[in-house]
Amino acid sequence: MPHANATLTERGRLKLAQCVVNDGWTLRRAAERFQVSPTTAKRWADRYRQLGPAGMVDRSSRPHRSPNQTRRKTERKILHLRRRKGLGPAAIAGRLGMPASTVHKVLVRHGVPKLAHVDLATGEPIRKEKPRRYEHPNPGDLVHVDVKKLGRIPDGGGWRTQGRTAGRRNRATSAPSARGYGFIHSAVDDHSRLAYSEILPDEQGPTAAAFWQRAQAFFASHGIAVRRVLTDNGSCYRSRIWSRTMAAAGIAHKRTRPYRPQTNGKVERYHRTMLVEWAYARPYSSETARQRAFPAWLHIYNHHRPHTALGGKPPISRVTNLRGHDI
Repeated sequence: MPHANATLTERGRLKLAQCVVNDGWTLRRAAERFQVSPTTAKRWADRYRQLGPAGMVDRSSRPHRSPNQTRRKTERKILHLRRRKGLGPAAIAGRLGMPASTVHKVLVRHGVPKLAHVDLATGEPIRKEKPRRYEHPNPGDLVHVDVKKLGRIPDGGGWRTQGRTAGRRNRATSAPSARGYGFIHSAVDDHSRLAYSEILPDEQGPTAAAFWQRAQAFFASHGIAVRRVLTDNGSCYRSRIWSRTMAAAGIAHKRTRPYRPQTNGKVERYHRTMLVEWAYARPYSSETARQRAFPAWLHIYNHHRPHTALGGKPPISRVTNLRGHDI
């Protein structure tokens, strides 16, 4: 599995290699598109030519031989002292006359838990409950609302697919509607993760308020009565028209603490998924083409895409049998 800071996943490597091998892209153009060096692009393209898609997986970095590895007889002594005496790495190292770091590596390699994680009487591992994400018990108890700013794609494609020179040229020759930024207003139900989004021209108060009225109607059409809304401290959510809209609908408006976006994390995560699976999922030739693909993706997200926090089920699965509402 790629490490946390890896630029390319296995799927991304395959796309890069196919652009070079199958579509005839130059190494420099592919490297710029996938934000890696030409050397990296060449490595994955060469491996794709040799092994096909199977060559995109990580190879083990373990050496064929480890002549300096601790002898098995010594490892057995370390494990025996740990099990029978309950000693830590430093104490075991003192008895065997070896570095504590080496003892620690042996214990980790054999999956031995830390002393703090075992029962002192029995030596059995203690199972600690992982902290669960907070989640409101019913749909409509809380809806997360936020705006994502997204650069528009010029006619003919942007710099991510065409390179910076061609991308600038396409932007200069495109219509004004294909320049600048679009603003994706989104509302995500805390319990069900059901989402509603629109691509709008700005993030001002009247635009946000009008969006919310349509979002509220969307949730109502699914039997969800919204009771609370959570937003960040953006100017549109501090405007008078937004406050009046919330008050007229009888909805309590909550705001996150400054510089704490994780409080509104469900809509933040939704936007991240949206960028990966829709906005940058393929090289769109124009902003119009990308926006045409958005309704279909949103339907897939709500009705078909499995959600890990919902046990592998889509958001719509949590709103088909609401409390006191039969469908």
